[in-house]
Amino acid sequence: MSDDLRRARDLDLLDAVEALAGEPFEGEAWRVVREGRDPSVGGASLSRWCNGRFEVLYTALDHDGALAELHALLSSQPVFPSRPRWFAHRLRIAGARTLRIADMAMLGRLGVDVERWAQRDYGRTQQIADAAHFLGFDGLMAPSARWACANLMLFTDRLAPDAIALVASEPEPIDWTAWRRRTRR
Repeated sequence: MSDDLRRARDLDLLDAVEALAGEPFEGEAWRVVREGRDPSVGGASLSRWCNGRFEVLYTALDHDGALAELHALLSSQPVFPSRPRWFAHRLRIAGARTLRIADMAMLGRLGVDVERWAQRDYGRTQQIADAAHFLGFDGLMAPSARWACANLMLFTDRLAPDAIALVASEPEPIDWTAWRRRTRR
């Protein structure tokens, strides 16, 4: 038996997540990745919606939302990295059972401290994603902490092989200075 199946989970949270019916998601989302990286490949990390035990592909439903998420991550480093080149990609996504966390009130009902949403306090959101993954959801949609849009996080091991398709890639790397100027970040 897998260690993941035997690991103790918050039963109240499992019940709350299971009560939220999964919805199909078919649409487009944006993803920003470093030059040379396949935008359709996720990864395991210690991040807002991943506890490192499964792979997550982070996307945003808005172009600037995807840039804002990565910009926040890069800005948290002691020196903003200037050498890597980052590109925005538009993906077509087809999920069969996506957990939709519609708004901040729903996040609050799931135990997230919404007053601290923009901070890097990931404990409860990692538990929510872990519960959703454990219950067989193929991803989750939730409000972005960095932009006025929804983010779509995909559990790549739960998706059909053809569920993520590249639609278009922007030909020029992101100009972070111009983006900050345009968005006043």
